[in-house]
Amino acid sequence: MTEPKRSRPHWPDALQNPSDQTAGLKPWSWALERLEKSHNYWISTTRPDSRPHLMLIWGIWWQDAFWFSTGPRTRKAKNIAADPHCVIGTEKADEAVILEGIVEEIKDRSVWKQLAQIYNSKYGGDVEPLLLASGGSVFRLQPEVVFAQDEHAENFAESVTRWRF
Repeated sequence: MTEPKRSRPHWPDALQNPSDQTAGLKPWSWALERLEKSHNYWISTTRPDSRPHLMLIWGIWWQDAFWFSTGPRTRKAKNIAADPHCVIGTEKADEAVILEGIVEEIKDRSVWKQLAQIYNSKYGGDVEPLLLASGGSVFRLQPEVVFAQDEHAENFAESVTRWRF
């Protein structure tokens, strides 16, 4: 993967014209580490009546995308079927990585097998029989934009970073 383009996000109430446009920005490796190590993730979808829906999920960062599964009758799955735009965030708000993009359902069972091996090594157990028995759905979020903020940075406002793909 080509590393995404790093920049400052639009934040009109902070950092008016910093002298160095890259000072304090996080490297993509910082975001990747948090995407790979987070245990829980927040997922935000939109209900058909436009109300937001926020839930916790497990997932993995694999092949330059975020992958997760859920039952086909869950609110998340129904929301994604109606509107595939989605936001996913890592569990730690003080070192947040936030993905925005479009979710695609993956029906290829050979991909499920590969994904299950990685998922099983992260969380333990065997996820593949559960997916097959429940008629589960596997989804991939291909990020369009990623945001990061690090409250532990020397200058929090300068560390807020955006990557575009």
